[in-house]
Amino acid sequence: MAMIALNIMPIAYISKGLRVDETVKSPHQADFSPEKITLLETTAANLPGMIFQILQRQDGSIFIPYISSGCKYLYELEPEAIQADYQVLYELIHPQDIQAFVESIAVCRTTGKLWYWEGRIITPSGKLKWIKVTSQPVIQEAGNLLWNGLVTDITEQKQAQEKLQASEARYQAILDAIPDLMFRISRDGEYLDLKSEGANVTLSREEIVGKHLEELLPSDVAAISQVAIAKTLDSGTLQTCEYKLPTPLGIRDYEARLVVSGQDEVLAIVRDITDRKQGEVALQNLAQKFAKAFSCSPDSITISTLQEGRFIEVNDSFVKLLGYERDEAIGKTTFELNLWVHDRDRQNLVQELQATGVARNLEVEYRQKSGEIITVMLSAEVIDLNGISCILAVHHDITERKQVEAQLRLCAQRDRLLAETLVRIRSSLNLEEILQTTVTEVRQFLQADRVFIALNNANLGIRTIAESVDPKYPSVSGWSTNDEAYLQELRSLLKDNFVRVVEDMTQIAVSPKVKAHCEKFQTKASLAIPIMLDDELFGALIANQCSGSRHWQPIEIDLLQQMSEQVAIAIHQSQIYQKLAELNTNLEHQVEERTAQLQQKMQEVEKLHRVKDVVLHTVAHDLRTSVMGNLMVLKNLLNQGVGAGGWGLGTGDQGKRAQGRVIEEVSPLSPSNPQSPIPNPQSPIPISRSIIERMIQGNDRQLTMINSLLEINSSEKQGIEIKHEPVQLSTLLGGTFAQLEPMLTQNQATLKNLVPADLPLVMADGTKLQKVLVNLITHSLHNNPPGLNFTLSATIEAGMIRTQIQDDGVVMSKLECDRLFDLHVRDPQDCCSTSIGLKMYLCRKIIKAHGGNIGVISNRKRGLTFWFTLPLFTSSATIHP
Repeated sequence: MAMIALNIMPIAYISKGLRVDETVKSPHQADFSPEKITLLETTAANLPGMIFQILQRQDGSIFIPYISSGCKYLYELEPEAIQADYQVLYELIHPQDIQAFVESIAVCRTTGKLWYWEGRIITPSGKLKWIKVTSQPVIQEAGNLLWNGLVTDITEQKQAQEKLQASEARYQAILDAIPDLMFRISRDGEYLDLKSEGANVTLSREEIVGKHLEELLPSDVAAISQVAIAKTLDSGTLQTCEYKLPTPLGIRDYEARLVVSGQDEVLAIVRDITDRKQGEVALQNLAQKFAKAFSCSPDSITISTLQEGRFIEVNDSFVKLLGYERDEAIGKTTFELNLWVHDRDRQNLVQELQATGVARNLEVEYRQKSGEIITVMLSAEVIDLNGISCILAVHHDITERKQVEAQLRLCAQRDRLLAETLVRIRSSLNLEEILQTTVTEVRQFLQADRVFIALNNANLGIRTIAESVDPKYPSVSGWSTNDEAYLQELRSLLKDNFVRVVEDMTQIAVSPKVKAHCEKFQTKASLAIPIMLDDELFGALIANQCSGSRHWQPIEIDLLQQMSEQVAIAIHQSQIYQKLAELNTNLEHQVEERTAQLQQKMQEVEKLHRVKDVVLHTVAHDLRTSVMGNLMVLKNLLNQGVGAGGWGLGTGDQGKRAQGRVIEEVSPLSPSNPQSPIPNPQSPIPISRSIIERMIQGNDRQLTMINSLLEINSSEKQGIEIKHEPVQLSTLLGGTFAQLEPMLTQNQATLKNLVPADLPLVMADGTKLQKVLVNLITHSLHNNPPGLNFTLSATIEAGMIRTQIQDDGVVMSKLECDRLFDLHVRDPQDCCSTSIGLKMYLCRKIIKAHGGNIGVISNRKRGLTFWFTLPLFTSSATIHP
């Protein structure tokens, strides 16, 4: 503890920032001369304790130069052990003294005064010691702090102080606890002083001190007291006198004890002995009552010798309890009467009485004279009769209570068994497992030789389906019979007797077949409970005793009755489960049939889809042929037309061949309309250039729509085929812009390209990606007047490249933006609704096939912003040819 006091434990509790050297230096490594070390050792040898030195350097490290060998006596530790790990000393401080220890160090560190601490330690061997530690820190020239200290063992001093304090406290407590009056009285009878605390005194101190006996006591009592005082002073021995005094509480008895307390004075201790006097009278009466209680007690009371157990006296209840008359028991030992069922109970009783003198509430078993075993609660004490140690014992019969407790335990086991069976039935559908577990646990509860469950079937007779049996006896597992006469007898036995209880099979009248059955399976006693389902006898839960006859208790009968109900529930549940299984099987068949029908319908729908595809391709082929023919004719006409008045359609063979059909010629005047021109077979039909251009545009849109329909149909069936390869987006955009240049010029549109040239590669199909770009820009051109301005940009976001195409054209509503890339029927008034809608739908299909997303944002003031994302190219990416 001194080691800790000298700023070792303060490091842990006050200045935790200090560093302690990890290695312990030997004494010759310290900053001290050999002369100092010798002086320390000489001083330590002459001191009854341990001295030490602790050096705290300026850098905060702690070094222990010296510890005397007294630490082996004080702490039971070697000096080297403390130098290696000084914290072992802190672990020895008594837990209740740690706080005071730390506080004393804090005071020393604050004031710089001599450190002093007294406290307890517990040595490694478990000894409790008191130690005193003193130390004075000294600052050296180098600035280090040197602690010199002394630890002494003050255990004996502390123990002596504690004994003295305890003795003084005890004597003071005794004095304070004495309720008696104490007087100092002179030879002539004058009251010199008194102590009246705790006594019932009606007069005050001032009314007593200085008065004489004759002034305060009746004359006869004063005379008796004066004689006792004189005799005490003359003889120098204790004198006692008793007297009576009238008090507000009536006449009271007092006893005065006088001893010499000084020159011609005595100390009189006056005690009220009224209660004692009354107690003596009561004790005499009690002795008489005890004799009566001994003889009349409802519990057996005996007095016997401690060593032999020989009876000296017994009461009448002993006779009733054990059946022995008094003259049969007195003078005999308990062993001669063969009372102890277990001899060790007598040995345990004697050992406890010899150790403590008393034994309380020992449960032992006695054997009555008739041989019946009873359980009694035994309490006994050792008494002395004429110098002989005897046992006064009281025996309380608790046989019935033990039987009730056993019944309660059986009830608890029964309830647990019923609860577990109920849970098992509810949580399991395995009837065989439920029944087997039931018979096993019921046999364990009843401690019977055999428990089994038999079922009654109108066609199969009676058969055993579950059994638990002692291996010593034959098994009825698998037993069955279809003997109708035998079956009828067994059924009638259970039907007529709802609970069939047989305690001895030899005492009942049964048919030879039943008797032979019992002999075959060694059945001596039986308990059978019918299992009823829908008021019909379904089977029975049966317990057999094969070792002999047996009295079946009501609780056992009740258990089997309740278990039979649970078994009936389990069987009924199993039947329901079987029906459900059958229904489930039928349902599965129905599902299979319905599935076959659905598959047939799906095949029919597939055929319809194939027919639709044939029709679509056929119609599309015819439409394409017609539209392409019209385009060829119109373009030829546009290229070959002459004259400022327009173009003419002749009726010659060349015109007919160009149209692919015969053109009906119209004269300048029609017979049906005299004002109209009649058709002239020889004159051409004038057509303006704008009409032919519109016809060409219309046929172009029709051809584009047909191609889009075919492409959508192909993508819906086979998916978009994407050829993934690394693509430089800036290069791809440059090629696309060159392709769009004529269209942009025609629509007086401008395009600003802000896409960085150093963008990473993307995984894309260049051809299809160009189609997406063309379709997006075409959509804006077709839905805006000439003079549109485009801005392209691209950024990298979360492993994807996000490309944006922004224009300053008209805006769209949010609903239109959300539906732009959907495949739906658009407004028929929209001049380019169908073809553009199909293209936008294909754009989303292509971007989704790349693993990206596409969308459109309507700007707040003007224009739209189309955007789409594409995944970056990685070395692990798969490139498809």
